[in-house]
Amino acid sequence: MERYSRITNKNQREIVLLKAKPCAWGKCRFCDYIDDNSRNIPEMVRLNREVLSNVTGEFGVLEVIDSASCFELPEETLGDIKNVVEKCGIKKLFFESHWMYRKRLNEMREYFGIPIVYKIGVETFDNDFRENYLNKHADFEKPEEVAAYFDSPCLMVGIKGQTKEMIVRDIEILKKYFKLGTINVYTDNTTDVKRDEDLIRWFAGEYGWLADDPAVEVLFENTDFGVGD
Repeated sequence: MERYSRITNKNQREIVLLKAKPCAWGKCRFCDYIDDNSRNIPEMVRLNREVLSNVTGEFGVLEVIDSASCFELPEETLGDIKNVVEKCGIKKLFFESHWMYRKRLNEMREYFGIPIVYKIGVETFDNDFRENYLNKHADFEKPEEVAAYFDSPCLMVGIKGQTKEMIVRDIEILKKYFKLGTINVYTDNTTDVKRDEDLIRWFAGEYGWLADDPAVEVLFENTDFGVGD
């Protein structure tokens, strides 16, 4: 499992994949990342501290991800991140959070005292597909609601049952309402949600121009940021 990397093309930054406590929701139909959760706090803190020791501050920007939300990181690990921020001269953090924590985001901003770019796993702005099939538990109805709290939605493409029209609309919304975004091409895992190869080929051809869009990062593999397995 790779847990530290450097992103050197768009939005240059260091990135760490840390261990967190179990996701407060943990019922998304497509997600098996929760297998990386733990309840062994001392072991999590030790591992996270080791991973954070790799951070140099090269870009002044650090992204911290885990298999849940940033609010599921141990308190000791948050303290270690703050120490790294101060020691390495980090000027901006990227965190990810579930919709349920939307009213708590400023807690992290106040704690770290630097700007935080908040990502959110929207997956799709099609409310029916997101809630009734993917079971995302993010009950917003309009993209403006998301944009009021979060800076950078993460979309997912290439799922059986998804349509071209959904993807077109999702990307239009991303470009209209948000300054940054990530598009994850779905990879089969241990869940019953399956990859749609035809839809992915269409997406790759139709949206190849996103490779030159500085605001949108497209991940064709889960490990394209250099972390994970």
